[in-house]
Amino acid sequence: MFKFLFLLFFVALNLQSHAAIPENDRILGKWLSSDKKLMVEVYKEKEQFKAKIIWFNDDPSKPMDEWRDKHNPDPALRNRKILGLEILRGLRYDWESHTWEGGKIYDAQHGKEWDASGYIDKDGTMKVKGYWHFKLFGRTMVFKRA
Repeated sequence: MFKFLFLLFFVALNLQSHAAIPENDRILGKWLSSDKKLMVEVYKEKEQFKAKIIWFNDDPSKPMDEWRDKHNPDPALRNRKILGLEILRGLRYDWESHTWEGGKIYDAQHGKEWDASGYIDKDGTMKVKGYWHFKLFGRTMVFKRA
């Protein structure tokens, strides 16, 4: 009987914690890319969702803190660190489609910025798409909650 009550309490507590998170804030937190080479933290400023790089594993022989944004088209920004770099900005939640839309994502490997959108699958996987004007033509990155 005690085990049943404990299980019931645990389930109720778990449901309550998920219900307390507004639908639009489900994207917040730390996410690890499917290839396990990049971790980002999604955060919110006013009604915009943003993300910054908090860990990456591009070349283990070079410390993360030494990597710079050397491909940036603006020469004045080429010396900024990749670690801590804001790579996603301007996403806003669309209550009708249950997606985050209207953002911009920066690709530091190529020094390019793309339009961006994202959503969370039923299995909890976050998918962020970078595209140029049309969502049909783009690349999707897949993340799991860290």
